Amino acid sequence: MNALADTTVIVGISGGVDSAVAALLLLDQGYRVQGLHMTNWEADDDYCEAAADLQAARTVCADLGIPLHHVNFAAEYRDKVFADFLAEYRNGRTPNPDVACNREIKFGDCLRHAKRLGADKVATGHYARVAATQSGWRLLKGCDGGKDQSYFLHAIDPQALPDVLFPLGELDKAEVRRIANQRGLPNYARKDSTGICFIGERPFKQFLQQYLQGEPGAIETPAGEVIGRHDGLLYYTLGQRQGLGIGGLADYGDAPWYVAAKDEARNVLIVAQSREHPLLWSGALQAADLRWFAGAPPAQNFRCSVKTRYRQADVPCEVTLSPAGADVSFAQPVWAVTPGQYAVFYSDDICLGGGVITAASPAAATAGVRKSA
Repeated sequence: MNALADTTVIVGISGGVDSAVAALLLLDQGYRVQGLHMTNWEADDDYCEAAADLQAARTVCADLGIPLHHVNFAAEYRDKVFADFLAEYRNGRTPNPDVACNREIKFGDCLRHAKRLGADKVATGHYARVAATQSGWRLLKGCDGGKDQSYFLHAIDPQALPDVLFPLGELDKAEVRRIANQRGLPNYARKDSTGICFIGERPFKQFLQQYLQGEPGAIETPAGEVIGRHDGLLYYTLGQRQGLGIGGLADYGDAPWYVAAKDEARNVLIVAQSREHPLLWSGALQAADLRWFAGAPPAQNFRCSVKTRYRQADVPCEVTLSPAGADVSFAQPVWAVTPGQYAVFYSDDICLGGGVITAASPAAATAGVRKSA
C-alpha cells in the first residue's frame, strides 16, 4: 500500500497548464489530491479574467477527477497587496506585487485556508524546489533556468516550507506541456499568464490612472535639453523604452530612448539614448526590509550572487549589512536597477533571501566591463 495515500495535498489550481500538471504528478505519486482555486481580483470590465480562470480550474479538476474548492481573497488582496502597490507608485517606486501576493496570500492566507480544509501539504505549479538540510529547510531554484520562480518566492515565511510541494521544480516548461498533451489535459496549450494579474491585457497606464493621478512635466536629456512632456513620473519605470512619446527626433539620430532617471524635485523625467548609456547602469544598490530563509543572514559581510529582476542572470556581489538594510556592490555593472523591485540573493541554487531595492548607485565606469542584462 502506498503510504502517500494517507497524505492530503491541496493544489492551487489556477486553470493553467502548470498547476494542472502539478496536480497530475501528485496523483501519479499516490497522494490524496484536491484542488483549490483562489479569486484574488474582481472587476466588472472586459479585462478581468477571474470568471474564465475559475471555469478553467473546474474543467481541469473534473478531468483529473479531484474535488475543487473555491475561495475569494479579493478583500485580503486589496488590503495586503494592492494597497502597498499603490503606495509604492505614489512614492515614485516600481513595486512587484507578485512577491507580496506569494508572501501574504498564496503562502499566507491560502495556506492557512488549505490547512483548515484538511491539507497535510499544499502544492503549486511554481518552478522552484524545497529541500531539508542539516541547517533547516531551504528554497532552491527550479531546474529550468528560464522559468525559475524562486525570485518571486524569496519573501515567503520560511516556516511554510515544510508544508509546501513544488512538483514542477525538476522539470522544464517544454516537458510540462508534453506531459499535459500526452495525458490529454485540455489546457495543455493554454497561454501562460503574463504581467500583473489584476491588470490583465489592458494598457498599464490606463489602469493606474484609475487610482493615481500624475503631475505632467518635462522630459529631458542628460544634458538638460527638453525634448518632450511626460504624463506623471509615477507612470514610468527605469529602463522603459515604449510609450515615451518622443519619437521622430531627427536631430538625435535613430537610437532608441530609455528612461534613465526621475528627478522628483523638479518633476522631470530624464531619458537617455542607447541601452548602453552610463546612466542606465549601476554598480551598487541599497536594500531594506530584508528576509532570510535561515532566519538570519550568512554573516554581516558576505559574497554571493544577486538578481535585481526576474530572469536576470545571477551577478556576483558583496553584501554589507547595517541596521538600515544592505549595501550591495556588484562585480559588474547591472542594467536598470529599479527602486521598488527586489534584490534576491543566492548561493549557487540556494535562495538566501532578499529585500526591496531602495536606491541604486551609478557604475563608476562601464567601458570595457562585461555587463549583465
